[in-house]
Amino acid sequence: MTRQIVLDTETTGLEVDLGHRIIEIGCIELRNRRPTQNNLHRYFNPEREIDAGAIKVHGITNERVAQEPTFAALAAQIWEYLEGAELIIHNASFDVGFLNAEFASAGITRKLDEVCAITDTVSMARRLHPGQKVNLDALCKRYNVDNSNREFHGALLDARLLADVYLAMTGGQSMLVLDDEAGGQARRSRFAELLGASDAPLPVQLASAEEQAAHQARLKKIAGKGKCLWRGDLPAEQTA
Repeated sequence: MTRQIVLDTETTGLEVDLGHRIIEIGCIELRNRRPTQNNLHRYFNPEREIDAGAIKVHGITNERVAQEPTFAALAAQIWEYLEGAELIIHNASFDVGFLNAEFASAGITRKLDEVCAITDTVSMARRLHPGQKVNLDALCKRYNVDNSNREFHGALLDARLLADVYLAMTGGQSMLVLDDEAGGQARRSRFAELLGASDAPLPVQLASAEEQAAHQARLKKIAGKGKCLWRGDLPAEQTA
């Protein structure tokens, strides 16, 4: 069973080497390309100031995260959740670099790419759409993913948008996992409603007796006008 986690983070700034930290993580779990609702979303106290430029992007203030736990306090739980999955990340080197730094600070010295497969959707989009914009907003527009609620960047919101974009890029399925937690109301496509979030086999709808009879009658009519390639489908009494 394929387990994938679509992941995004928000940070205090752009440079992990300058001591910037993660302040939000959002993860959407997919199994066999279906949402499981086993998601992960947390805010963290970074124990440092958030850059003003970063606040303009994600809207997360120092006051907002002052009472949140540190990343180190939850590092083991987050590592256990991520370990062994394929991580789907937009501009993966950025998020993975920050995550590895946070895990190392918490005493977990192994790297995420040692225990997880990493798929970078920026690289994927550049291969599919050379010369085109590949930021998340541009990809949402290209694949008809509704990002109208994206006033600010947000780890969980962006992970949900990226999940839809990724599914559309890799298989033509989209709008499987978007929901609006603020409104408390899930927004799923008809496709997702029919499938549900389980790993049950896809349902097969068989033709009814009436539909089969209509099909046979149509074949008989075609056969009466000349050679019919499908005549072998007709019962013997109808081909006589």
